[in-house]
Amino acid sequence: MSHRADASNTLDNRGYSGPLIRGQNPALLLETAMRDRITDSLYWKEQCFGLNAATLCDRAVELTHIGGTYGVAMKPTPFICLAFKLLTLVPDREIILEYLNVGGEEWKYLRALAAFYVRLTFDPPMVYKTLEPFLEDSRKLRQRRKEAYVLVHMDEFVDNLLTKERVCGTSLWKLPARQLLEDLDQLEERVSPLQAELDAMEEEEGDGDQNEGEYDEVMEDADRNGTASENGQSPRRRSSKSYSRSRSRSASD
Repeated sequence: MSHRADASNTLDNRGYSGPLIRGQNPALLLETAMRDRITDSLYWKEQCFGLNAATLCDRAVELTHIGGTYGVAMKPTPFICLAFKLLTLVPDREIILEYLNVGGEEWKYLRALAAFYVRLTFDPPMVYKTLEPFLEDSRKLRQRRKEAYVLVHMDEFVDNLLTKERVCGTSLWKLPARQLLEDLDQLEERVSPLQAELDAMEEEEGDGDQNEGEYDEVMEDADRNGTASENGQSPRRRSSKSYSRSRSRSASD
């Protein structure tokens, strides 16, 4: 009963006096059905009761997969249970950034959990600024779905958080397009880490086109001036006829 009471107090708006996220109790950012599955689950009752920001980190480093719910009974994963616990705790932003940057270097599922929390709670410009650097993190993650595990990568997971409306069985609030925030001067234009490589490829293509153009100009000048011509024929025509005669002689022999 104490576990149910703890969850009920968290979700009771009448007695809630903590910080608000977009004008509401952060614990309500998850859908009602998901919250009910979480608070009824054995993992929540045994592993999440009484956690704080420090001890929750200890649970997060034990994670072996991400995901929302699984199986016919739609049981919640430990990942989504810990995400909900974070929403009830509302830790300081500096703690979440520590999860992402410092702890996340060693424990990838801790980074994934913090990234998910950022997408749920941070304001739009900070969501982009905070998560975009991790589009370069290519570490593999296991994701538990309804019937099986699948393999994803951290950059793919972060990209889904930035572009999709539903991740890990959770509906995400609509994130404004990046271009809109750039137009409002709330974000700087993002430079892709591949931009230098793309620029180098364009330069190589430009050099190749220039060399081909110079070759064509030389051949055109030779045709006009009759340079290295034979009986009024250009070098290219002469070489093709010479090749034809040589093949005829070979055939007759």
